[in-house]
Amino acid sequence: MVLHSLFALTLMVADDAAGLPSADEIVSKMVRRDDERRSELQGYTSERRYVLENVKHHKQAEMLVRTVYRKDGSKEFDVVSSRGWGGARKHVFPRLLEAETEASRPGGREDSRITPQNYSFRTLRASEVAGRKAYVIQVIPKEQKTYLIRGTIWVDAEDFAIVRIEGEPAKNPSFWIKRVQFEHNYEKHGAFWLAESDTSISDVRVFGSTELRIHYFDYVVNGAAGIQAGLR
Repeated sequence: MVLHSLFALTLMVADDAAGLPSADEIVSKMVRRDDERRSELQGYTSERRYVLENVKHHKQAEMLVRTVYRKDGSKEFDVVSSRGWGGARKHVFPRLLEAETEASRPGGREDSRITPQNYSFRTLRASEVAGRKAYVIQVIPKEQKTYLIRGTIWVDAEDFAIVRIEGEPAKNPSFWIKRVQFEHNYEKHGAFWLAESDTSISDVRVFGSTELRIHYFDYVVNGAAGIQAGLR
């Protein structure tokens, strides 16, 4: 009975993907559009609110950050305010900003991009995100690297920009972390798709489950109108 159910489920997934463009076609357009958009975007500024919460120990911390994104992809962060859980403010928040600053440097950007150089792909189905058609694609990392992921992406069928990512890191970031699951969402601001929210849940040994939420707002974008972008 279980085998019959699994077989039926496999057929349903195959039917959902039938008639859709191949993963290679979708990803090829996605990468090409992304390259075009990156060359056109001159930069932006925005603000972020970080909220880190550990339910088991009743601890919470918040941080407000102003972000500058430059044309070369690098980012600069200015902490506007922070409050709450002292350990998170002293150790966790600074490390988050340091890691993103490092990953955004021009020399390291290709290591984390969702491209055929870093991933294999499989089309799963079509779906809708915020009323727009999207292709749902499984992403499988080719190597177990720090900034790669294992999961699913939603690609807007018109703009070929990534509008949602769900998954987990390809490589466990630390012995102390048993598992991390995350969801990234993007929103269209004028002609550009930019990060709207991130949520990640880390299961930490001894310490328990910790949730990090990031909300992005107050974008001021420098770039050519009419160019669709999907950047984080």
